[in-house]
Amino acid sequence: MTDGAPRGVAILGSTGSIGTTALRVLERQASRFRVVALTAHRNAALLAEQAARFAPGYVGLVGNGGGSVGAAAGWGCGTDCLVEAATRADADIVLNSVVGAAGLDATLAALSAGKRVALANKETLVVAGELVNATARTGGGELVPVDSEHSAILQCIAGRPQHEVRRLVLTASGGPFRTWSRERLERATLADALQHPTWSMGRKITVDSATLANKALEVIEAHFLFGIPYERIEVVVHPQSVVHSFVEFVDGSVLAQMGVPSMELPVLYALTHPDRVSDTGVPPFDPVELGPLTFERVRGDDFPALGLGMAAGRTGGAAPAVFNAANEQAVALFLDGRIGLLDIPRAIEDALGRLAGAPGGTREALLDADAAARRVVLERHGR
Repeated sequence: MTDGAPRGVAILGSTGSIGTTALRVLERQASRFRVVALTAHRNAALLAEQAARFAPGYVGLVGNGGGSVGAAAGWGCGTDCLVEAATRADADIVLNSVVGAAGLDATLAALSAGKRVALANKETLVVAGELVNATARTGGGELVPVDSEHSAILQCIAGRPQHEVRRLVLTASGGPFRTWSRERLERATLADALQHPTWSMGRKITVDSATLANKALEVIEAHFLFGIPYERIEVVVHPQSVVHSFVEFVDGSVLAQMGVPSMELPVLYALTHPDRVSDTGVPPFDPVELGPLTFERVRGDDFPALGLGMAAGRTGGAAPAVFNAANEQAVALFLDGRIGLLDIPRAIEDALGRLAGAPGGTREALLDADAAARRVVLERHGR
């Protein structure tokens, strides 16, 4: 990294798992970065603690009575605060860890303003990948992935031209249900779904990992990040979560990025890319301690969300937005105890069957498809 004043970082979703991880990273890297903006959705108490600790120039609360709580604290309030934080003049990097399609406008605004977006909000690319990439080109912004799988691919490709890449292989832990039978999956509870074996994450993404919908989102994200066709992107189950992804090149060589299962490393790399720093605070890699490493094929019939999402990606248009919105709405119903685990892919399939052909050329069309998919799931499954 170049010497000089610390670079300003705005964190959208600072009270979530990625946001709190990022703040730990930034606290260790205070000579290189400074926190200039923080936003949260509901957790006003934790946001207040973070604001007191890091003294950012801007604080915003999106929901949870933001009008009264935020106003009393002098914070920005409502959904506009995401874009306000993302476009501040003192924000060189915007780390977007907002959950769901709600992060789209902030990503577009930051890219239009020529900023680096450290993207942990994969739904941004799933919903509007072509629009996001076009905005980055015209606005001069830069997308750097935070997801461990895409960070791994970025590091393996290391600037090599696209025509040299034969295949991307994303790894999936398999989640808590990797060894469960289909019959047992029908009886899975929310408590079961939240018991992820290797990662500590928010409730929504943990459920997505359990159904493998998260891996479908990551396949679509990889397509837009690296320009690789869907037929050359694959998924393999790797329970230890040590190998984060593989890249196979046209000569048959395969590079893998490995590391301890800690989100601090991909968060830090998204901030420093293409440079690396030594004072990470992450324990050293011990291949003996972390081994043995195993790999398994995905059980597509038992985890249909993955195939549905990949098919939506190949369909294009608004289909990925429909997939994402239907999944978000179905997961919300599951978290509320209103549907079962396997009702999630059923709801997704229903929405795609009705809306996959919807147009998706503009932000408005994509958001219309998003809203329509949520209505389908609520009307047909939100009993």
